[in-house]
Amino acid sequence: MTASPDHVGSGEDLASFIRALHRNQAEEGDSWGDQDLAGFLEALAARVDDADGWYGNAGHELPADGDRRFFARALQAATVYEQGLTGRPLASFAIGLSEAV
Repeated sequence: MTASPDHVGSGEDLASFIRALHRNQAEEGDSWGDQDLAGFLEALAARVDDADGWYGNAGHELPADGDRRFFARALQAATVYEQGLTGRPLASFAIGLSEAV
């Protein structure tokens, strides 16, 4: 994969990076550590839990101005994007999600 998170400086850059991840998964998914969405989301949660550690190990500083709410909202919104609401209003989903976190 040629895209790098170090080149993400805007929302457009982030969307391009996510699309590059998607293409990479489609082309080389067998090389990914997790083969399904559940495993990927669990790995993502683990990385977020240990963000200080893996940023430090990679020689980076955890950004003080990182907007975790933006990322959380984007993940939540993607659960209903293009499929419409699946029987529950988005507000109900948000309440259920916040109770789970």
